[in-house]
Amino acid sequence: MVEFPSFPGGATDEPDPAAPRYALYVAPEPGSPLAEFGADWLGRDCATGERRVQPAVEGLSADRLAELTESARGYGFHATIKPPFYLRAGRSEDELLAAFADFAKGREPFEVQLGLRSLGGFLALMMTPPDHRMSALAADAVRDLDPFRALPGDSELARRRTAGLSAQQETLLQQWGYPYVMGEFRFHMTLSARLPDGPERDAMVAALTPRAETVTAEPFRVDAVALFKQPRKGADFIQVERFGFGG
Repeated sequence: MVEFPSFPGGATDEPDPAAPRYALYVAPEPGSPLAEFGADWLGRDCATGERRVQPAVEGLSADRLAELTESARGYGFHATIKPPFYLRAGRSEDELLAAFADFAKGREPFEVQLGLRSLGGFLALMMTPPDHRMSALAADAVRDLDPFRALPGDSELARRRTAGLSAQQETLLQQWGYPYVMGEFRFHMTLSARLPDGPERDAMVAALTPRAETVTAEPFRVDAVALFKQPRKGADFIQVERFGFGG
């Protein structure tokens, strides 16, 4: 039987499912072509909560497309910088907003080139090529904002471990509450569920490719981070506030 180390301080309480979760994302400016692309494809504008009719995809029914984008739709079109977390006891949302604003003030804008790629079977917009400035942004966010993160409960740890984590990912899970940060970070803006090779994947790629090309021809300017909030377990994440760099 595999044994996992415990967090410092012993076991943690399971979070209240009625409590909100927060995350720091890189997301396109609401109303921009990239934001509209993501909202249309996923069927929801994460800045307003507006539901949208998804495009027709040859070879897929509307219901099947909705199913294949369900998870990404709930999180909103974004790239994760600090993964979703519950607030640590004694911390407030106002304090978190102020910390996010201060974090953004110390950053400088930069540009990255995006392209449609596959990450572990998920279709996503990814950097082409990778850029160390994005990795540094994500690492700083995970580290600098960690005092606001409540430690995960046992059920959350167990759920993460079902993916079959490497030794490094287990260490990151223990230290930061999420296995895909720091050296395991991969910038991606998710557009689908995991898809095996086959007709459905081919249909999604064929539909996404021309749409993605229209919004990735020019570099993506990263000049802000956004606070996203999930009001309660199972609810959609919504963009609450954007924090411009150098602000």
